[in-house]
Amino acid sequence: MKFLLWLLGLFALAVVLSLAAHNPGYMLLVYPPYRMEMSLSLFVMALLVLFVLGHLALRLLFAALNLPAYVRQFRTERTQAKRLSAMMEALGAFFEGRYAAAEKAAVRAMDLGENSGINPIIAARAAHELREFDKRDTYLDAAKGKTIGEDTMRLMAAAKFNLDQHQPQSALDSLKTLREAGVKGHIGALHLELKAQQQAGNWDAVLDAVSQLEKRDAIDAIVAAQMRQQAWLEKIRAHGQDTQTLQAVWKAIPSEFKQRSKIAAAAARNFIQHGDCRIAQQILTDSLNAQWDSDLVTLCGDCKFGDAVAQIEQAERWLKLHTDDAWLLLALGKLCLHQGLWGKAQSYLDASVSVAPSRAAYTTLGQLAEKLQKPDEAFKYYQRAMALVKEDRRSAWS
Repeated sequence: MKFLLWLLGLFALAVVLSLAAHNPGYMLLVYPPYRMEMSLSLFVMALLVLFVLGHLALRLLFAALNLPAYVRQFRTERTQAKRLSAMMEALGAFFEGRYAAAEKAAVRAMDLGENSGINPIIAARAAHELREFDKRDTYLDAAKGKTIGEDTMRLMAAAKFNLDQHQPQSALDSLKTLREAGVKGHIGALHLELKAQQQAGNWDAVLDAVSQLEKRDAIDAIVAAQMRQQAWLEKIRAHGQDTQTLQAVWKAIPSEFKQRSKIAAAAARNFIQHGDCRIAQQILTDSLNAQWDSDLVTLCGDCKFGDAVAQIEQAERWLKLHTDDAWLLLALGKLCLHQGLWGKAQSYLDASVSVAPSRAAYTTLGQLAEKLQKPDEAFKYYQRAMALVKEDRRSAWS
């Protein structure tokens, strides 16, 4: 289509030129005493040539006048391109783990006049990874006074640096400043707060942070459960010196966590230490009925209060389901020893040793032998217990 239009245009131009060449008209210019006569076609062509030359002369004049501004714009764009290139180089080097190169590129971008807060943050993070903390703090100060978004980056970086150096309170102060600046619901900040509260031992705050992350679907369910378990374990250990406080903590624990062996064991140990074996026994029974744990059942033998007949009956019911559990047999032996059932105690303890010899079983057998006025047998059992201790130590060292 374009070819046809150009072709028609050429034909039209040829016709116009042909007519102009045969045009009989002429042009007379008089300026006394001068007189000039020329053909009309030549005059028109001359006007066209003068118009084109004038247009070109004006364009050259305007270009010469705008040349300084053009040069300035060119230099500015070239410098901006260098700044952007240096910043992108810094980002790429940082995420590649080339921290020295990242710091160098970020500093070069700042020297070129790049005012973005990204460059000092990158330089600070790179210096932190290189453990050049003085330089890191200098770069971090350089990031102050930027826009809200860049100030958020600075505070997040400061919180991370403090956590890496195990300064949780300083990290929490930075995160508090971030919240006061209007940045709320920041998932990255919540993760940092969770870590800071863990380091600070603020377990109620840990539970709250985990709940907030779960609401935003920002934490794996298994990881959240593990963190909750750790928080409740630490709360039990922290409040284990007072029975009433311990009972209050135990009541606050969700039922799904009460039956977990680690939490049940920690709570039972504390209650046993305070002499409240009745609550400890109930905790152990509920947990073992929900999920069997051989390590947990050993505490049943240490939980002795009053008449142990009911405990023995419960343990014997478990024994029907777990006949070869050495720790359950040991617990039964301890309970029978406490109850004065010497024969049953001997039988259960011997069975425990036959399944899996242990220092605790031999020690309990020694105590039973002392009760039966058999000092020689007691001495032999204690020797076997000590031999197992030495063997365990050798295994640990090897």
